[in-house]
Amino acid sequence: MDQSHLNTLIVPVYWETLEPEEGSYDFSLVDSLLEQAVRFKKKLILLWFGLWKNAESAYVPAWMKQDSETFFRAEMYGGERLNTIFPLCWEAVERDAAAFSRLIGHLREVDKNSSVIMVQVENEVGLLGTERDYCRQAEEAFTGNVPDKLMDAAVKSGKIRARETGWPEKADWTVVFGEDAGEIFSAWFFASALERIASVGKKEYPLPCYANVWLKQFPWYAGSYPSGGPVEDMLWVWKAAAPSLFTIAPDIYVPYVSEIMEKYTRPDNPLVIPEVRKDAVTASYALYAYLNCHALCYAPFGIEDLWQKEPDVIPKEVTEALNIDPLSFDMTGTKETLGEVYRLLGEIKSLYLRYRGTTHLKCFLKNAEGEQGCYLKFKSYDMEIRYLPQQVGMPTAAGAVFELDENNFLIVGMMCNVCVHTKPGDHRKVDFIRKEAGTYSDGQWRCRQRQNGDEKIVTMLYDMPECVKMELFKY
Repeated sequence: MDQSHLNTLIVPVYWETLEPEEGSYDFSLVDSLLEQAVRFKKKLILLWFGLWKNAESAYVPAWMKQDSETFFRAEMYGGERLNTIFPLCWEAVERDAAAFSRLIGHLREVDKNSSVIMVQVENEVGLLGTERDYCRQAEEAFTGNVPDKLMDAAVKSGKIRARETGWPEKADWTVVFGEDAGEIFSAWFFASALERIASVGKKEYPLPCYANVWLKQFPWYAGSYPSGGPVEDMLWVWKAAAPSLFTIAPDIYVPYVSEIMEKYTRPDNPLVIPEVRKDAVTASYALYAYLNCHALCYAPFGIEDLWQKEPDVIPKEVTEALNIDPLSFDMTGTKETLGEVYRLLGEIKSLYLRYRGTTHLKCFLKNAEGEQGCYLKFKSYDMEIRYLPQQVGMPTAAGAVFELDENNFLIVGMMCNVCVHTKPGDHRKVDFIRKEAGTYSDGQWRCRQRQNGDEKIVTMLYDMPECVKMELFKY
């Protein structure tokens, strides 16, 4: 952990170990986590593996697993049962909420150091293999009227026309939502269940709660990814049904990481990334996530593997079943670069907080192989950023430029070449009063190399994240 420069750890709490006997709770695992967090001076994000993990009810207690009449499972069309309790089984939701409430209440009583800073409610909820539940209870609900609250949200978000224009008296799900009805139906009930669970927990202790999402991806139809989860198309449903969740957090294993970060960065949805690929480019994405998207969390999956002599290998069958790009687990070149990114982010935190949200901080990231660079404009100078070619086992071009004042700049980044220009119409030349390559340590600038000689000809940042400070003048 020290090598990685992590300040927060994400750890699971399993319902089946918390409440092994109905109504009897065992907090020994939770207490152990809190003790270790204090000892190692780390914060914690707890993952509540209650009714759902990866679209299955795998971590419910044995007493619930064995009572499938009371705690009924979802069914596919034709009657095949899934190992997933659908949220229409309100008895199961209430038991989950009761256990979660006891957990959060316990944290309020014993977490005197505020080690736990947020909680994930469930894990990647939804239904695999079907767009919705077809059990008897679900069929009755699906042919009934759409709830008024959801109708209002659909009108507000532009998904349907206003009801004043002539809805039939019986406005069931198919009439209102057409071919998307099944997924919206699932989303509404999953989101409503998580709202119930999160809200009762927050009454005990108002920790920030969020839900994560298995992304919508190829082959793109509901059920190939967990139908009902908070994918981008369903965010409007989740925001309406689950206001107790402060954000929806994407788990990102697809190659187009930056695109997903942008989609889940909204005024009503601060960016939290509890799972993400851990190949070498993840260091670049981490830098961009924090400095450009103002992420609260960026957590490569199984980051502890980076420091193992023989890291665990995820079987091919698992990555295929979860529709995960296997290259996302290739850890070649990740350890040192990612650790340095986290260290550097900690060192420049005060600088970032000063310039965040202003025009004096501008970021860049190479999103695709064909991209050559970008052009960043400031008050008196412009910066031409040329991206270095992508190489196996190395990060991609990423970084940020801080305009400290009119003539002073700090560049933080990797895999790029930076050239400074005067503004259009200003035909003077640019030179350096001072140019230094280095880093921050203990909050102070540490010059590694003064570059006022031949080195000033080119400003090159390579695979390890570093900084360049420059004071400019024109002549």
